[in-house]
Amino acid sequence: MSVKEGPTYAELLAKAAPTAIHTERENERYTAMLYELSQNHGRLSADERKLAELLAHLVEDFEEKHYQLPKASPIEAISFLMDQNGLKQKDLVDVFGTPSIVSEVLNGKRNLNKDHISRLSERFHVSPELFFLVG
Repeated sequence: MSVKEGPTYAELLAKAAPTAIHTERENERYTAMLYELSQNHGRLSADERKLAELLAHLVEDFEEKHYQLPKASPIEAISFLMDQNGLKQKDLVDVFGTPSIVSEVLNGKRNLNKDHISRLSERFHVSPELFFLVG
């Protein structure tokens, strides 16, 4: 397997000129650069991988600071995720064990336990933190 030749890391940095992201426009620019790098389908040089990692950190930092989700109750979070995934109460029986427990949780008559939170997190590919009660 041959190593892909390409611009050096210094040349890539000079072209990209990455800095901390402060505006949506800068975020879009770096996201576009990441997209362009991703079109190489994994055939990036070591230097291109370094640049992609740097850009990903910059974008992630900006988005964590500027796109925080509003606080929601665990029930609101579950309802939102169900809606986004086109699910009905019956579709969560595998998470909660029985239809009655699904109903009790969604109607606020029963709190989530550790197992529920773990299975919801796995089912929807989200952080378990989403299902903890907020002050």
